[in-house]
Amino acid sequence: MRKSDIKNGLICAGLTFCSCVVVAGIVCVAVVQKRKSLGQGQGGFETPSIVSSTEAALENMESIESGESLTEMLESEESTHVAADGVTYLSYRVKAGDMIGKIAERYGVTEDTLLSVNNIQNSRTLQINQYLRIPSMAGILYTVGKNGETIKDISEKYEINADDCAYVNKVALDSSLSAGASLFLPGARMDYTKRQEINGDLFVKPLHSYYYLSSYYGYRTSPFDSSRRTFHGGIDMAAYQGTAIFAALSGTVTETGYSSVYGNYVIITHHSGYKTLYGHMSKILAHKGQVVNTSTQIGKVGSTGMSTGPHLHFTVYKNGKTVNPLGLIK
Repeated sequence: MRKSDIKNGLICAGLTFCSCVVVAGIVCVAVVQKRKSLGQGQGGFETPSIVSSTEAALENMESIESGESLTEMLESEESTHVAADGVTYLSYRVKAGDMIGKIAERYGVTEDTLLSVNNIQNSRTLQINQYLRIPSMAGILYTVGKNGETIKDISEKYEINADDCAYVNKVALDSSLSAGASLFLPGARMDYTKRQEINGDLFVKPLHSYYYLSSYYGYRTSPFDSSRRTFHGGIDMAAYQGTAIFAALSGTVTETGYSSVYGNYVIITHHSGYKTLYGHMSKILAHKGQVVNTSTQIGKVGSTGMSTGPHLHFTVYKNGKTVNPLGLIK
């Protein structure tokens, strides 16, 4: 190869590298400028209970509820233990790259099995070196809800073999069980909604176009008084004025109105004790009693109420209490 060819090749390579650097720089600058153009849209004081337009009382949330894991920190990486109910358990230490689905497949059980047996409330929080209990068969743990339940009743509810269930738990089919008793239900599956909650797939993002998170769920410095720390019961999604807002899950609109805190807002009631609130709208497009789905536009992004700029305040309530939306959004 001639020296001139090598020289030309090096020049071309250098120009290509420089072009890539320039393009990458332009993209980064564009993102920063885009965020700057959106501003720091954040909302004000938050209420732990579901807001109403009358705002009879605004109370501070006393504590953040968090699920407590029941996984056991066993000494060995893999060892076998036999429980009193006859189910064999293996202890497994999570390694880099492990996921619940992969571990379940490796040991011939279901994802539901590992989630239930280890009381995992959020599959995204699986940690390296965390220990999991793996039973010798697929199934889930069940806590008897009321006195008088029987293996036969429970098996019919979960559509599993009653004889297998009785054998595994060493309980007669028609024995009256006490509330709070724990059973292993071989072959049973978790409630679909519960599985979606744990895997963070229950809701979709209420903004389908560009936004960025300007404030997270939890305690933060007040955007109106830097000397105060307040609890933020949702997330703030900074977006352009007028951006379309959609329902995050199918449901029924149960309230629309104006609040001095949330401005124009919409509340949607969903299944399984869930409600969602969408605040600071510039315009409400939904009406009370309307049945909506994730393709239904319910309003437009604005900065009404206590707000520092255009954004959507999004709150998720579970049985009347706020939960972190980021753990439930796809």
